[in-house]
Amino acid sequence: MESLLTLQSGVVARRQLVDVGLMPNDVRRLLRRRDLVPLHPGVYVNHTGEPTWLQQAWGAVLLHPPAALSHDSALRVTDGPGRIALPGPIHVAVDRGRRHDALPGIRLHRMAGLDDRVLWNASPPRVRIEEALVDLAAGARDDMAAIAVLADAVQARRTTPARVRAALHGRTRVARRAFLDAVLDDIATGTGSVLEHGYLTRVERPHGLPVGQRQVRSRPFYRDLLYAGQAQVVELDGRAFHDSARQRDADLDRDLDSAIDGLSTVRLGWGQVFGRPCHTAERVGALLRTRGWSGRPRSCRDCA
Repeated sequence: MESLLTLQSGVVARRQLVDVGLMPNDVRRLLRRRDLVPLHPGVYVNHTGEPTWLQQAWGAVLLHPPAALSHDSALRVTDGPGRIALPGPIHVAVDRGRRHDALPGIRLHRMAGLDDRVLWNASPPRVRIEEALVDLAAGARDDMAAIAVLADAVQARRTTPARVRAALHGRTRVARRAFLDAVLDDIATGTGSVLEHGYLTRVERPHGLPVGQRQVRSRPFYRDLLYAGQAQVVELDGRAFHDSARQRDADLDRDLDSAIDGLSTVRLGWGQVFGRPCHTAERVGALLRTRGWSGRPRSCRDCA
């Protein structure tokens, strides 16, 4: 029993105790002595305090066997204890044919082909990260949130666009399929955030600006976008305010390094990309022309 509790972060199901040889009287004695405390019907934790997020996750999985963490919960447990747990229910995937009533704090997702989507040997079991990302992006509140789900995961090196696309194409039905496919194409070219994707699809591409090089390595930094022929760097700053003096200092270092390399730098934010993309394209185009670009921005369907 102790090895089972260690493996499962102090959480165990009644059926597991029986499987390792405990009799019903033994289980009742453990409960009476408060060595085990009910977490859910037939699921116990080995202390009387507030259960941790991981213990709650184990409890939700053990309550609905065979089951696995999904959606946000799968990402949370994959990232480990350093990731901040978002408020909300524990998301659990069960086979599509199952008919369970979820308890408060648990949200059930019925999935077809569950066995092929789950890492059953993980602790606790969870759907593969690519499957969780498809579920989250497809169910996101809007397109920007869907882009953020995919771009953040790829930028953090959790997965690759090709693996997420394989999971997407493995679904017979999924919301936003064509949109997510296009976003994965763009992320594969180097757009590493919602703001970078917005610049590509709202500013650069529809207005016929040159195709920049994305996420260009330079010393210890990555430049968001480099128009090499015009020696022009575009940095896309998605923060409403700088996170800290240290981050601001790093930005200034990056700009100084660009100047040493003979590159000019401009910084764009949410307002330029999503609020005024046509005006921004006109101004970036004018800037690139002063630095040797022979083309001209074209009007898009939204240009005045």
